[in-house]
Amino acid sequence: MDEKKIRSDFPILDSGIIYFDNAASSLTPEPVLSKMLEFYRQYRANIERGVHRLSQKASTEYEQARVKVATFINAAHSAEVVMTKNTTEGINLVASGLDWKKGDRIVTTAIEHHSNFIVWLRAKKRFGAEVQVIKPSPQGLLDLNDFEKALDDKTRLVALTHVSNVLGTITPVKEVAEIAHRHGALVLVDGAQSVPHMAVDVRSLGCDFLAFSGHKMCAPTGSGALYIREGVADQIEPLAIGGGTIQDVGLEYFTLTKSPERFEAGTPPIAEVIGLGAATDYLRQIGLAEIRAHEERLVKQMYDGLLEIPKVTVYGPEPERRTGVVAFNVGNLNPHDVALALDISGNVMVRSGYHCSYPVMKEVIHAEAGTVRASLYIYNTKEEVETFLATVREIATSLA
Repeated sequence: MDEKKIRSDFPILDSGIIYFDNAASSLTPEPVLSKMLEFYRQYRANIERGVHRLSQKASTEYEQARVKVATFINAAHSAEVVMTKNTTEGINLVASGLDWKKGDRIVTTAIEHHSNFIVWLRAKKRFGAEVQVIKPSPQGLLDLNDFEKALDDKTRLVALTHVSNVLGTITPVKEVAEIAHRHGALVLVDGAQSVPHMAVDVRSLGCDFLAFSGHKMCAPTGSGALYIREGVADQIEPLAIGGGTIQDVGLEYFTLTKSPERFEAGTPPIAEVIGLGAATDYLRQIGLAEIRAHEERLVKQMYDGLLEIPKVTVYGPEPERRTGVVAFNVGNLNPHDVALALDISGNVMVRSGYHCSYPVMKEVIHAEAGTVRASLYIYNTKEEVETFLATVREIATSLA
């Protein structure tokens, strides 16, 4: 990785900030912004609507972005990729679109983001589905034996995060999918924290659905994708219907078109989708293996350094079993106070609170006030980690 070149693509870093809030949202590089501006400056028009050259150019760029996203996750066809606003919309599309029957079983875990948890509780309330929650170890590690015991032939869906947004834990998605498919269950994966940071191959994982967000992978906000495995789309009713989703309409009937168009009602965020495609180009040029190795080095430095600081509690597994996400607390200090001190004293931007994951806090790590979360990405450096650790050490020393 050309660290200097990468950092030059993010002018916001010139201000001296250390941006460790990447699990919430990454920064966006100049090549992605330039591609979005190209749309607005050169071929600003609606897609799939007109025969004139601007509409045709915009439509081509939009569909090329879909192909790029499909290639990025190794989907079999670009038609398996539905463009969404974010991970949450993708998960809700599946949760609302399946034809639930009373007694259908849903298996999920206690390390899920709310977006992959409360939707299933709502399915329980609305349709009488049964929800079973598998609890991990205190480090956030899941036991495959628990899935073997939990799944049966009434299980309709297994909903599982690929990487915990709090603990960085990498879950055994492929093995869980194999268990689920033996019982005829579908598998939905929340890939918000994995797709930006490692090579994700949907065919190797064996999942039926994979949802992820552009804003966590150098793309603009308002962009994301939902992978729907070929042959499964007909089981899903669209979240919204309207312009672009139909094949035919009469006074008393309508017929929906095929996937993915049937799931993309109305005018989409065209520039944002094109930006997402550009972001996949950007990340592929760097290399997902290089990105993963870079983060592994930094997260080990951060994890080991935090363990050496008195009064600091670090949550989650050892670095080898996580991505570049580290949650911690300093003594009895409120996480928000620690985050504010890191900003003021070290120019370090971190997240604090519950991270949209109350069950993790309450049932897994028992951090009732939440945690501080530092999360890494391609433009972060070992020098930044050193500054971060030094600032945390100052904060901890103030408790003496």
